[in-house]
Amino acid sequence: MVESNYDILGIAQGSTEKEIRDAFRRLALQYHSDRGGEGRQFIRIKQAYEDLKIGKKYPDTDVEKLRKSRVYSGDTDEDIRRKNQILGSELSKEMKIAEEWAAALNRANSTATRLFGSKALGEIELERKANGTLSIKGNFMAGSLTYDGPVIMQGSITSPSWTEEFRTDIRLGRGDFKLLEATENKYKIENGARVTVENGNAIIGNVFGRKLRVEDPAGRVGVFEMREHRTHIRAPNGTIVVENAVNTALLEADKIIIINAEDDVRLVAREIEFYGGKLTYDCTIELRRGGSIRFHEGFSIQGLSGDAIIKLENGKKIRLFDLKTKKIRDLGEGFIPEGRHDKNSTMVGNKFIITYEMLDSLAKPSEQDRGSWFSF
Repeated sequence: MVESNYDILGIAQGSTEKEIRDAFRRLALQYHSDRGGEGRQFIRIKQAYEDLKIGKKYPDTDVEKLRKSRVYSGDTDEDIRRKNQILGSELSKEMKIAEEWAAALNRANSTATRLFGSKALGEIELERKANGTLSIKGNFMAGSLTYDGPVIMQGSITSPSWTEEFRTDIRLGRGDFKLLEATENKYKIENGARVTVENGNAIIGNVFGRKLRVEDPAGRVGVFEMREHRTHIRAPNGTIVVENAVNTALLEADKIIIINAEDDVRLVAREIEFYGGKLTYDCTIELRRGGSIRFHEGFSIQGLSGDAIIKLENGKKIRLFDLKTKKIRDLGEGFIPEGRHDKNSTMVGNKFIITYEMLDSLAKPSEQDRGSWFSF
């Protein structure tokens, strides 16, 4: 049975204003922290008194509290998780309605604009334009959205840390996904969100994953485990353009254009172009057959971590260290003076191009070199 505000104050339903006030004062003296009472109970009593003053018989439900405030902290981790579970559930319902609304407009080839969410949950504006593009304004925080057409977004994308159930998952059947002027506006995709563009390109800003240290689920004191929220961007038939990918991210595409990759980033593509100077030791490049890796001017391959791994589609692995040092003589003349090249690697201006075929041939070491190639 739901406890009423009268029950919380210990008085009968229909009590007079004076009886309500006297009950509050009596309990406040008992539970106020200055008198050694429990702070949480005092807050409940005070809220019940305030509610009854305006004729409100029952306290707010969790959903009502959620809609009245965007701050969902609490005294305990359990309280935070419970409230944020409600947040994820409410947002996911809104995004499902948004998905159905956008699909109906697509079928009718109509235009319209509508707000989803609320000021408490966070508002997001969707507009279906005459050319079929879906415009999204606002931060996407939880739930899934599938759309068969291009998407232009003004806002960041995140995903709940507390549950997989309401993970952010945006999918496009066709057309490009673009964060509008992402670098200038500091838009980002983070915290384990997923964006899939089946037949188009993904033009985005910064991508951040997340690793959390959580207490052992079995309750063992002092034991922790790492929980991974890997942000995943996928464009299997197109290009991903990203500024920086940091801390537990996965990019999969036919082609990836990127400035920097650091802290457990996986890049999977047929063509990869680097424009920056950071590729850290715990990153992996997975190169597909017939592809290439291009390091552009402005930095040297020598500045990248030698412990970064290049994996070929046929399963062979090569450390970047081996390309930079011991085996650099085998790379052909493409890495030596400007303008000289061979059939496997080329240097155009200050650009280094390493092909899959060249890496495949280098990954067949002689017996005396076998240990240096595969000792990682």
